[in-house]
Amino acid sequence: MKNLIREKRKEHKLSQEELANTAGVTRQTINAIENDKYDPSLKLAFQLAAILHVRVDELFKWGDVRDEQY
Repeated sequence: MKNLIREKRKEHKLSQEELANTAGVTRQTINAIENDKYDPSLKLAFQLAAILHVRVDELFKWGDVRDEQY
């Protein structure tokens, strides 16, 4: 699963640490998700989407997210 967390986080001028603290996880968790090494739980996916002001289906995609138009 691919995601746009890094891009959306930077749009909101949040560090990984700030996003992690807001979501109640570690910075390492955010880093792992951004680098496609960890798929978050459904609950965490919804939390991240809410924090970043997007829908879950906009934040997470199957396949290569960079091939799609937004």
